[in-house]
Amino acid sequence: MTPVKLKTQNNRIQLALPAFLLLLSIASLSITPQAIAQDFDAIEITTIPVRDNIYLLQGSGGNIGVSIGDDGTLIVDDQFAPLSNKIAAAIAELTDKPVNFVVNSHFHYDHSDGNVNFGRAGAYIVAQDNSRKRMESTQVLSGSGRVQEPYDDIGLPKITFFDAMRFYFNGNAVDLINTGNGHTDGDIQIYFREANVIHTGDIFVRYGLPFTDRDNGGSTDGMIDALWEIAGLINEDTIIIPGHGQLSTRDDLLDYRNMLVTIRGRLVRAKVQGLSAEEMLAAEPADGYAPANDNTNDWLMQAWGEYAGR
Repeated sequence: MTPVKLKTQNNRIQLALPAFLLLLSIASLSITPQAIAQDFDAIEITTIPVRDNIYLLQGSGGNIGVSIGDDGTLIVDDQFAPLSNKIAAAIAELTDKPVNFVVNSHFHYDHSDGNVNFGRAGAYIVAQDNSRKRMESTQVLSGSGRVQEPYDDIGLPKITFFDAMRFYFNGNAVDLINTGNGHTDGDIQIYFREANVIHTGDIFVRYGLPFTDRDNGGSTDGMIDALWEIAGLINEDTIIIPGHGQLSTRDDLLDYRNMLVTIRGRLVRAKVQGLSAEEMLAAEPADGYAPANDNTNDWLMQAWGEYAGR
């Protein structure tokens, strides 16, 4: 390991990477209740090149996007607090520059639980303003009823915005775009324009039916609208980093949107026909997209609630 060096940038003293890792090692004593149930010792961080100087890190929780270059290091999301050391070590294999910015795609713990550790190590945290508000207070996630406790001040976003903002960083115009209430009420897309890579957060995932946090501003209609807006931002050559799952294309995103549009249509038709919840489930609105089981029925019942009262 190279000796610790002090670097100055814009009159700020920055620690070179070994000290950064040390800070994270100390900071990782901050472990939230959301992280306790997993065996994080068994989890390995996988690094996948995306394009140019952008990488995907996968471990447990949401996909992490990494931009490296002369300006420093920017990451999108930071998974669980006990993984912060492993994430920092994976980044250290790519660059000797510390993480300057953490952009949260939304407030959910599997994407933002490492905020306190990276914030304590010197990173500025950036998010849509509603996400900061969610992180400031106790939240209860829809469906599961899982409680997310407020973060310490060091883990809260220090830079927020409402509709859009832009970074000029590592050779990219990096657009942070709020596409409205969808997965939550604080979702953003992170579009690296020159590299033509976009991180969608959980507006788009590859695990099947999405989790829509309806108690925290999410809706099926909002997700469908957001996906259409994203499709208009990108093109056939864009590489998509979804919130969870493998690298994807615009066609994959449109297929996902079509799934939601089809299921929504079936739910609305069931409502117009005056079907009961039991009759709606018997009609299998998710047929062709998800197996008929308890998990699918739970998802359909939550989505049904958006339309049954109209």
